[in-house]
Amino acid sequence: MIDLRTHKVTSVRRKDLHGHYLRASMVITNPDTLNHLTDYKDKHIDTITKVNYILTNCLVAYLGAEVNYTRVATWGYYNTTTGMWDGMIGELVHNTADLGASPLFFTTDRIAVIEYLAMTSETRSKFIFRSPKLSYTENVFVLPFDDKVWICVIAVIIVSSVLLLVTLWAEWRITNGDLDMPPAPPDSSTMAASLRDTLLMMYGASCQQGSAVLPRSCSARTITMLTFTVLMFLYASYSANIVALLQSPSTKIQTLEDLLASRLKFGVHDTVFNRHYFTHATEPTRRALYEQKIRRPYGPDAFIALEQGIDRIRHGLYAFHVEQGVGYKVISETYQEDEKCGLQEIQYLQVIDPYYAIQKNSSYKEMVKIGLFRLNEHGIQYRENDKLYTKKPTCSGGGGKFVPVSLVDVEPAVWIILWGSGLASGFFLTERLYFRFLRRKVRQLVRRWQHN
Repeated sequence: MIDLRTHKVTSVRRKDLHGHYLRASMVITNPDTLNHLTDYKDKHIDTITKVNYILTNCLVAYLGAEVNYTRVATWGYYNTTTGMWDGMIGELVHNTADLGASPLFFTTDRIAVIEYLAMTSETRSKFIFRSPKLSYTENVFVLPFDDKVWICVIAVIIVSSVLLLVTLWAEWRITNGDLDMPPAPPDSSTMAASLRDTLLMMYGASCQQGSAVLPRSCSARTITMLTFTVLMFLYASYSANIVALLQSPSTKIQTLEDLLASRLKFGVHDTVFNRHYFTHATEPTRRALYEQKIRRPYGPDAFIALEQGIDRIRHGLYAFHVEQGVGYKVISETYQEDEKCGLQEIQYLQVIDPYYAIQKNSSYKEMVKIGLFRLNEHGIQYRENDKLYTKKPTCSGGGGKFVPVSLVDVEPAVWIILWGSGLASGFFLTERLYFRFLRRKVRQLVRRWQHN
């Protein structure tokens, strides 16, 4: 492509600054970062500064300038007490820096004091957690069958119980020739014509339990055999599904509201911007998450070190808010292959990716903007981000580890035992009181009869 214009654009014509020194401010949270700005070591520490340090050097070379760096501890936040900006923004506002060499989030209160130019690092901070087992969010004991299947199972138990009852009545009438009242069974192993007995037998069959009593006629035994066979297939399907469901991860936690309502514990990577955005959250869900899960009135808040938070994610039931590339770098190096599976992310910060910034109304604006765009077009920006930011690790061992069953997995069964024991105890006490009342009534009637 040939440029036939006689007069070049001003920003292009003036792009060569002839060795002029530009002042750049960069955020350093760890002093050791100064020793590893270009050697790609400790990539999880001050990653965004390391990426943009190299990009700033390339930008300065493109502009034919030199650069002097100053370092600050924060990106810069407005102090309502002093009415001043601190950190990197403070240096840009007070004309002690020309370039903000550490990109920062795009917020409405900063638009009036600095100039955002280009997005140089596609990095985001999110809650990262391992998907909890399905039993932590659902009752796995009702999931193997659809609602219609459960209705059919109940219908089979009831219908087979009624059919068996009718058959037993007919059996006893034909056997004894008594059309008024069926006699008692000849021995304890013969089933009585009672609906509660037939229901209990069929319910036991659904749980693969045998019966101490059996019908005598061929028709009644045929009904029993067919019912046992049908319920055996259902029980086999149910058991197989239960085993699979106990090993399955839950996909119910998809939003911040789901995360807030879950049983997971929470932690936040202890960085300057995390502390600022969590403590200043105003949106109801985010504020509730901070107040209920992060802030602790009677102890230290849940702002912890990176390695500690990543290790807690490994053990499960823990959500850790961290910069994605930083967190995944530690995860890739410390987790086993099967532990890298089932990782989920949920966005918390209501901000877009960080932007490169300069002074407001700076005369270098167009030149710097074009230089940043050129770095992106030529792939230099992509190269540095790809080398320093770690992507989400792939799952290559998802089916290689058996997850043991815990008490939470069988919690519904435990509740059934507890409620059943309580209900049985209640019935027992009621029966005792009822029969004690009957005895008193009988004694009173006997005494009256004796007196008379």
